[in-house]
This record gives sequence, structure tokens and C-alpha cells, in this order.
Amino acid sequence: MRSREDVVKEMQLVVEQMRLDDIEENPDCENEYFTCDACGGTKSLAGSVQYGAYRLCNDCVLLAEIGFELGQIKDIEELINAMEDKRLEADCEFIKNEEKRLGN
Repeated sequence: MRSREDVVKEMQLVVEQMRLDDIEENPDCENEYFTCDACGGTKSLAGSVQYGAYRLCNDCVLLAEIGFELGQIKDIEELINAMEDKRLEADCEFIKNEEKRLGN
């Protein structure tokens, strides 16, 4: 049985290769952004993955795949629910930055 560390290292390599493959296939995707459904951050499309109705950034894909591999999550909704606080933080940060930008 693989150790937790081995799983993490293997998934890091796989997910990074996905990002590099996306950039090789479509160099523009590195500079195209979306809001990640898991963390709420504005992230590059490169290395992102669509899981059903949810698009996850490359960082969250890593978390999801490690969670699946280690049996810590059974579906993507579990990760989405677990990251609710992270999304709220991202929303609050966006609002604060917009207020600064608009001079409020």
C-alpha cells in the first residue's frame, strides 16, 4: 500500500502535467481566468477540470484527486462543501478590493 506522502507526490506530478499539457495544447488558457467553484479564487483555466457542474482550479483538482485516492471524499460535492469557508474568504477579499478600487 502506498503511503500518504507517495500519493500526494504522485498526484502533484499528475496535476502539474495536466496544467502543462493544457498550456501546450492551448497557450492562451494560461491567461484565461474563471472563478473556481471550490476555493472561490480567480484562477487560470490551465489545469482546471470540470467535475459535473463544478469547475475546479488546478490547486483544487490536486486536493480532490488526493481526497479520492486516499478515500477521504467520495464525490466532488464533499470537497465543495468542505471548502465553503475558503469561498467566503475569497468573496470578502474581492469585495474589499473592489471597495478600495472604487474609492469607497
